[in-house]
Amino acid sequence: MGPVRARGNHVDDRERRELRNGAGDAFSAAFEMVVTPALFGLLGWFLDSRIGIFPVLTLVLVGVTLTYEVWKFVRRYGEEMDSALEQRRASYGRRAAS
Repeated sequence: MGPVRARGNHVDDRERRELRNGAGDAFSAAFEMVVTPALFGLLGWFLDSRIGIFPVLTLVLVGVTLTYEVWKFVRRYGEEMDSALEQRRASYGRRAAS
């Protein structure tokens, strides 16, 4: 038997797939938000050690990269919420017409 909802109804395959896709999307977003600034921080550290201005480039590259990652995450989240709202509004129209 598969997962069971709180009301006792079984979760269908579509809901299970959506749950798994959501978990995968969340993991990839978290991974991207951590790894990308870390890589740019390492690049900044390497360049700083070569030029001798430590930690200027390290902080700048990490700050710019982290700012970009947060902006991208917020923008994607907003677009997904707008899309979900439009789908919900469209389904309300279909129910009223039935």
